[in-house]
Amino acid sequence: MTAILPSMSKVAAVAFSCGLLTALGCHSAFVDADVRNRTPQPLSLLELDYPSASLGTQTLAPGADFHYRFKVLGSGPAKLLWTGHAQTQQQQATGPELREGDEGTFVVTVQPAGVDWTAHFNNRVLEPLVSSPKPLMMPK
Repeated sequence: MTAILPSMSKVAAVAFSCGLLTALGCHSAFVDADVRNRTPQPLSLLELDYPSASLGTQTLAPGADFHYRFKVLGSGPAKLLWTGHAQTQQQQATGPELREGDEGTFVVTVQPAGVDWTAHFNNRVLEPLVSSPKPLMMPK
């Protein structure tokens, strides 16, 4: 019986250590993003490009929000591309630079006067940015 007790306490100590390492050591940085349409028209073919990937939706109704969670791999500027209801040409607005390891919230608000970019990251501070949409020139 005494030989079993030391073995059981070792197993319990190893299990506790593994559980503690799993809880503390396996944190992955994610960005909770919202793209908001605050224009009076729907946005079509909406795409948010960020370093190493992109996200999007077919249509975003006036007043609607599109939520997505992603991990930033690499560094580079965020870009929003869309087509307005009455427009045939795709629009583009460039936002702030995102960096690998960014974690927090990222809100992109499309308004009639421009695009507002707001980020609250745990690892750094970014000033709010307003960018004017520009038509995306298609190659001929």
